[in-house]
Amino acid sequence: MADTGPGGLPYRPCAGVVLLNDRGLVFAGQRLDMPGAWQMPQGGIDEGETPREAALRELTEETGIPADLVEVLAETPGWITYDLPPDMVGRVWKGRYGGQRQKWLCLRFLGRDQDIRIDTEHPEFDRWQWMGAEDLLASIVPFKRAAYAEVLETFRDWLR
Repeated sequence: MADTGPGGLPYRPCAGVVLLNDRGLVFAGQRLDMPGAWQMPQGGIDEGETPREAALRELTEETGIPADLVEVLAETPGWITYDLPPDMVGRVWKGRYGGQRQKWLCLRFLGRDQDIRIDTEHPEFDRWQWMGAEDLLASIVPFKRAAYAEVLETFRDWLR
């Protein structure tokens, strides 16, 4: 894996969550800042934090779901990267990164839909829904699609 993305900028370390309900459908939230763009919970890994800790923190921050309402099923064996499109390099993340290097967890949701609260302190989503993997891939911003396809393929045995 390359250490740098577009423009020679490093990749931002990130953790993500494939949250599955009891039917094997995936949680997806519509981004507040990009109407029509859906994604799974994900975010940066803080200094001194493991990818697993970051993924569980991001899940709570973005969905209100605490770690005790999920079961860890699997983790991607390696890192998955994506590059920012040229028009976004230098604008996103204060211009420090050319893309993301991600570690993903596949989690089973043990709660009820009522336990999901996207009206968090710093909301990222304006709506959410359970989606099939193919529908989710069709709803992702194009520059993340290949990374999402790799993640979903890794966890295909748990998906509907």
